[in-house]
Amino acid sequence: MTGGSSRYDAGEVRGSHRQAERLNPPNPLWGSNGVAFGPDGRLYVAQFLAGKISAVDPATGDVEVVVPMDGPVESPDDLAFGADGSMYIADLVPGRVWRRSPEGEYTLVSAEVRVPNGITCVGDRLFVNEMKMNGRLLELFPEGGDPVVLTDGLAFGNAMQLGPDGCLYYPHMISRQVWRIPPDGGVPEVVAEDVHDPVAVRFDLGGVLHVLSRGPEGIVTRVDLHGSGSRSLVTSGVTGLDNAAFDAENRMFVSSFASGGITELRPDGRTRPVVPRGLDGPYGVTIDLGGTVYAADHYRVARPEQPDEGGSGDVTTEILQPFFHGITADGDLLHTTSQFGTVQTYDPAAGTTRLRANGLNQPLGIATRADGALVVAETGAGRVVAIDGTDTVTVLAEGLDHPVDVALDAGQRCYVSDDRRGAILRIDDGEAVPVAEGLGAPQGLAVHGDELFTVDTEHRRLWSVSLTTGVARVEAESLAVGIPPGTDPRPAPALFTHQVPGLAHRFAGLTAAPDGSLLLSANGEGTVVRLTPARSDP
Repeated sequence: MTGGSSRYDAGEVRGSHRQAERLNPPNPLWGSNGVAFGPDGRLYVAQFLAGKISAVDPATGDVEVVVPMDGPVESPDDLAFGADGSMYIADLVPGRVWRRSPEGEYTLVSAEVRVPNGITCVGDRLFVNEMKMNGRLLELFPEGGDPVVLTDGLAFGNAMQLGPDGCLYYPHMISRQVWRIPPDGGVPEVVAEDVHDPVAVRFDLGGVLHVLSRGPEGIVTRVDLHGSGSRSLVTSGVTGLDNAAFDAENRMFVSSFASGGITELRPDGRTRPVVPRGLDGPYGVTIDLGGTVYAADHYRVARPEQPDEGGSGDVTTEILQPFFHGITADGDLLHTTSQFGTVQTYDPAAGTTRLRANGLNQPLGIATRADGALVVAETGAGRVVAIDGTDTVTVLAEGLDHPVDVALDAGQRCYVSDDRRGAILRIDDGEAVPVAEGLGAPQGLAVHGDELFTVDTEHRRLWSVSLTTGVARVEAESLAVGIPPGTDPRPAPALFTHQVPGLAHRFAGLTAAPDGSLLLSANGEGTVVRLTPARSDP
């Protein structure tokens, strides 16, 4: 199996029963959020979904992990550098702001900021805002002292910066506005209204205001603050812009929460990939009757495309919308789950979405029954439920430990994986009957013919279980699933923080294609892998 550089040192897939081929290259960054140039001239990238920060050489694209996944920082969303070279980090989910000294030592600056996101330094001064309704903008004091609130009422704050007039500029993402306020306090003032999905404000070296859009087109709005207030738009094509930084030559580099990567964006809209974009996860994966593969990639549904002989495959965004985790194709429709509580049906042809269920407790794996009902693993509730055509929810089984994925055989019997119990269970009249145990941490589940397949994220294996004999065997090993080898596990992140979505739990999905191959969400490296039966297999 070949491909580009990976964020995951997994080695090659091994196994005499399956041959592996990536549908898209590995994604070196686990999503890319806040970016800032450090004193060494490298671009530092916060990766919220990974819980780490990497430094990128803008000339070569080389990536070096600076803040590892098993360090004290849990969910970095933005970062800034102080005058002494210290890195300040907004750790969103636990509500912490960190200082990382030039020597690499961590100090907790504050645990009093709720959903901290936008962060910036003005000389030795540190400012941070909150990504929530009625959020605050505060000044923090790394050497000690109570935070000072400059203003509140933010409609989801995010990336901010000091402008050439000496004021702090920041977006209200929900109300589509850009505001400013003096760093010593005062009355906040609206600078621009009806801005396209503003997620970050940045000034170039000439003092021109750039407002990034978090939408699918990758729009950047330039606002003339020195004259009439006129605007000009640049459409980058970078889906889900998150942040930007300008280097000493006034070159603009942008990040994407939806697909990772780092891209140089030129004033005329041309782009140069510095670090390639790809899949943030992926989580669930499915294939429709026409052979199109879809991946649920947290912020979007994406289509990884098989590489041709002349180059590597690409990833296309089907729909940009939070949040997608489980997915299954059903004719012309896609049914999806979000661990934040919803089940939806998406029609790619019409571009419409129908809400099927809301308020579920971490729904994850999903399958379609022959009668059209959706079968869902409600992971947080320890249940398997069905959703019929009228969107009525019925409990099929409860009292399970941690059901993750579901699959149906030709007789419409339901199977469920439980990654805490290490087992595959069959639901018989509401009772969970063990089919196979001792499988590590099975997540993704698929049925093809009389075989059941599952992904063990603990030992990074693909298992097959015969539905006629019950015999289990290892089909492939060294899969790029779960956290990278050698990384110390940390407690499961919080799904919600202050009524705002936090971090979803990782999920390695699996689906079977009609030809007997399996499609795996290699969520450790950001690829979809096709696992084809070896020719020597019967």
